[in-house]
This record gives sequence, C-alpha cells and structure tokens, in this order.
Amino acid sequence: MGASLRNRRWFRLVTHVCRMVFALTFIVSGFVKAVDPWGTALNITNYLTIYGFESLKPYVMIFSIWLCGAELMMGCMMLFKVRIRLVSIFAVLSMIFFTALTFLSATWIPIEDCGCFGEFIKLSPWQTFAKNLVLLPLAVCVWWRYRPDRVFSFSKAELTLTILFCVASMGLGMYNYYHLPIFDFLPYKVGVNIADAMQQARNEQENAEVVLVYRNRRNGKLKEFSLGDKAWHNDKKWEWVETRVSDTGNNKVEPMILEFYISDENGNDVTDALLATKGKLYLLCVSRLNGVDASCRQNLRTLIDRAEVEQTDIVCLTPEILHGETWHSFEGSAPVRCYNIDAKTMKTMLRANVGLVELTDGTITAKLNCRDIR
Repeated sequence: MGASLRNRRWFRLVTHVCRMVFALTFIVSGFVKAVDPWGTALNITNYLTIYGFESLKPYVMIFSIWLCGAELMMGCMMLFKVRIRLVSIFAVLSMIFFTALTFLSATWIPIEDCGCFGEFIKLSPWQTFAKNLVLLPLAVCVWWRYRPDRVFSFSKAELTLTILFCVASMGLGMYNYYHLPIFDFLPYKVGVNIADAMQQARNEQENAEVVLVYRNRRNGKLKEFSLGDKAWHNDKKWEWVETRVSDTGNNKVEPMILEFYISDENGNDVTDALLATKGKLYLLCVSRLNGVDASCRQNLRTLIDRAEVEQTDIVCLTPEILHGETWHSFEGSAPVRCYNIDAKTMKTMLRANVGLVELTDGTITAKLNCRDIR
C-alpha cells in the first residue's frame, strides 16, 4: 500500500510541492533569524526564563547561532534534495516539538512573540501555532515519500553540499554576531530620525496607551508600567516580557520606538536634549562599564580621541545603575559623560554588548560593533 502510493504520479507531485513550500519557509525563517542572532537569543532567553531554565542563559547565544544555522541549513538541504530522508526525519521531529511549544505559548504559558521570523514578520502566538499546523503535515508527507531511502548514505556531491550549507549557515550567524546584522528590521535603522519617528508614532497612536510588562527577577511576578514610569529601568530587578498597545490605537504602530528614553543618574529625562544636538553625536552603547575587553577599550579610546579632535559631542549609554554624576574613561581616554538607557532598548538599537550609534542632527547615520570602530 505504502509503496504503491509513493509511486503514484499525483503523490509525487504533492510531495514535491510540500518539499518546496517547507524548504522555502525554513530558508526564509532561518535567514532572517541568522542575520540577527541577538534577536533570536533574546527570544530564547524569554523562553528559558518562563520555563525555569535560567541556568542555561550563559549558552543562549551559542544555541541561537546553532538554531538559526540549522534551520537555514535544513531548508537548503531539503530544497536541493540532499540526504532528503535524513533531513525529513529532523523536519518532522522539529515540527512536532515546535508545534507543541507554540500551542503552550498560545494557551497556558503566553508569550508575545515566538520570533520564528525574527523581526522581519511578527506573528501572534495563535498565528504561529497555525503556521506550524500547516508545516507539520508537509514534513510528514515528505518523510513518507522518501522513507525507503537510506539515511546516512551520502554521495560525494551530497557530502560537499552538506558541508557548504553548514559552513555558510553557521558562518552567517557568527558574522552577524561579531559585527552587526547585515539587514536591520528594527525601528532604529540607519536613516531614521529618532525624534521624528517617536512623534509620528505618538500621532498615529492618538489615544492609545503603551503598556510595558516586566517580570520581577526576584519573585517572578509580572507588573505593568507606563512609558513614563522610571522603575522599569532597573535591569537587575526587572526583565522585559512584552509591550502592549491599547486597542484604541493604530495597531500598525511599532511601539518599540516609543521606548527610547535616556535619563541621568537622578532619573531626569535627557532624551530630547540629546536628540536635539546639532551636528554629530556619538552614542557609546556599553552593557557593563567594567566589562569591556581590552581590544574594545582601545577602539573606544581611538573614537573618543577622534571626537575630541573633531569637537564632536560624545556620551555613553548604559543600563547599569549610575550613582552620582558619572563619567567613565576607556583605556586612559578623556572621561565621557554616562547616562542610563533600558537594556532592551539598547539591544534593540544596537545588536552588540559594546558599540557605537552615530547621530547627525538626531538621525542615525552609522552603527558599529566595537570590533569595527577604527
């Protein structure tokens, strides 16, 4: 019965369509995540926190790069029919796992966004679950069609393509981790005037209210904050869960741009003053002031020295709590004035622990990982 079905022309045509749809979906999904492994890592961290696996957080970036690369590699191998029997087994197993996981995310353990298409396409939990319900039978169909094939019998051409896809997929994720995403799908991309974008978002939202939901790291309880509430800036106490916009607003608005908020050590808002700076303004983004490695410190010093020669304004943004008026020196450089920014906002603006965002009259003109500052 099974062999007869597999030999029928209509079934071969159906499995061909299933294979193409599944492969292209995985290629798109894997690629948009591989160009932004930081975003995938943030989503994985959210899952680990909710499911109680916080001890695995130190390995989240390694897993992020592997997951993005594996998905892209699987899609490429299925598209080009490289060891299709082996790939289809992994496809079925992965779809069973993610279908169950997204069902939980849509029901008992709500998660705002699974990140299955990175920042490129945002899907609700139920939309993600529905997508997986479509992909699962496609994977099963492909697996059934190629079930008689040998699992590990690689030809020389297949082995070459497998190595090529693996190196390219994993290399793409590693490149974007060590530098910056080659495609930026976030609100703070080069060319955006932050003040204008924030004002446009406010105008479009009209009466909508942006609500930030954070989890208390100590007791696990959720709490809602308004944008003007400064308490959620304490990254050691609060961890971001989701951002919601009331139904009265325009649901096309990206609320992330409205989370841009910079304050001094006393909690005073300095956002408008910095964005109104005429000419160039260098924003040094540093996750931990005393956690910058030697090569990055040297690169930051080079930048600070250049800013001094150019007479360009330069400030340092950090999510670390500041006590008293804070100035910080990097590798013996001139001291730089430090201000507070939320950790999530900083990672949304710059996908790096340390780096530079350059503004010109409030418009983002360049973004660099500290490794690329010269």
